Formats: sequence, structure tokens, C-alpha cells
Amino acid sequence: MNNNAAAAWRCRQWLFCACLLISALAGLSGCASRQGESGNGSEIMTDSDEPNAHKRARIRLELATGYFEQGQTTIALDELKQSISADPNYAAAYNLRGLIYLRLNDFRFAEESFRKALSIEPQDATVMHNLGWSYCQEARYPQAQQLFAQALAVPQYRERAKTWRAQGLCQVRAGQREEGEQSLLKSHEFEPGNPVTAYNLALLMFQRGEFSGAQFYVRRLNNSELANEESLWLGIKVERRLDNRTAMQQLGAQLLKRYPQSRQADAYQRGVFDE
Repeated sequence: MNNNAAAAWRCRQWLFCACLLISALAGLSGCASRQGESGNGSEIMTDSDEPNAHKRARIRLELATGYFEQGQTTIALDELKQSISADPNYAAAYNLRGLIYLRLNDFRFAEESFRKALSIEPQDATVMHNLGWSYCQEARYPQAQQLFAQALAVPQYRERAKTWRAQGLCQVRAGQREEGEQSLLKSHEFEPGNPVTAYNLALLMFQRGEFSGAQFYVRRLNNSELANEESLWLGIKVERRLDNRTAMQQLGAQLLKRYPQSRQADAYQRGVFDE
């Protein structure tokens, strides 16, 4: 599991956790040096071929990314201003600016930034994904689904699991639970080890009474190092519905040992399983 997925799993808003769904910048380190297409007579591109203005913009963007990851949004925005000033047509800089405003819940400026990035790179599926998730946060569900579909239609897009997951959670949020489950299953096909997908699939199945299916997903999660109070609590409720008392007690013991101060541990001790 990569660092982004691990960080995402530490979020506590399980069903609609934004930090696990936004796509950060892709290929920052690979912008300056790339191979020409083989067989077409192109010379290999090296660092010295990168225009000075673009190099300055890229370096500022790398700094902004670091500040963004550290939560220093004001400094990140300042670095982005300098990046865009050096190269006003740098789509990745506008994408990061959109992510920052999305973190700040400033959806108007987030949309403006993502749309600017798409005007420069119309086939950038990462930006499509981010704009789609921004729309989902505003409950603009049809527009969100359209952007997710466009991202998934880009042949070279490599983050399909993330976008199927985002689409699924957005569909659930819009009341389209069956469609959401199918999207999450598709995400699971691409990335079977993702804990957020597993948890939400188990939760949806539990809520509609398919306890064996829920058990399949939540057991795999709880048997990994990524189990936490939410997944353990869901596992307890699933095993209880299946009348697996031993498994239920084992999960309860883990919950009490690892998260003794959690609301889930309190509910377990009180025997209240509808929380």
C-alpha cells in the first residue's frame, strides 16, 4: 500500500473522506527529462533542454507541493504565484492551486483553478478527477459524475481505482447506493488492497443486510495492519449478525485493547450495537 493510501486510511470521515480522493500532482520530477519517441529521429531530451522559465516554475511548484503536504497553505499559495508568474501556462500549478482551495472549502476558486488547468491540458484525467470531487463536495452530483466518466475514458490514465472509488462514494452520497456499490467493486478490482474501498463496500453490504458479503471485505481489512476502531466496530456488528460469537469477542478484545477511549469501545462495553 502506498503512502497516500495509508494517509487516507487515517482519515476518520469514512464514507466521504476528501483526503483520500483528491489526486495530487503527477510527474513533477519527470517534467524536465524525457525520452523522445523511438524511431522518429527525435533526440533525447535532457535537463539543459528545459526552458529557464519553465524550470523556475517547476522548482516553485515542487516547493509549493512540499508546503501543501505540510499543511502550510499560505506559503504554498505564495510559491504557486511565483510558479505561475514564471510560466502562466503551467497546468500542474493551477491543479495544485485548486487542491489548496478545495482543502480550504473555497469551491469557487477551486473550480476556477481546475478549469484553468483543463483549458491548458484538456486531457488531464487527474484534473478531471479533482474537479469532479470538488463538485461532489458541493452536491453537484451530475457534473461530478460527468467529470469522473471523462477521466476514466482517458486511455493512459493510471489512477482508475481512485476515480472509481470517488465516483462510488459520490454516488452513495447522492442516494444512488446500488450504482455506488458497483463503482466501489470496480475500484476493488483495480486495487484490492485499498482499505477505504473495503470498508465502504462492507458498510454498504451490512446496511442492506448482506452480512456474508460484508464479512468478506471487513474481515480481510481487520486481519491486516490497517484495521482501526471503525473497521473493528463494523466487524463486530457483522459477526454479531452472523451469530459468530467467538469472532465478535476477539474483535471486541482488539477494540478495547487498542482503542479503549473510543466511542466504539464505549458502545461495545455497554452492549449498544446500533451506534
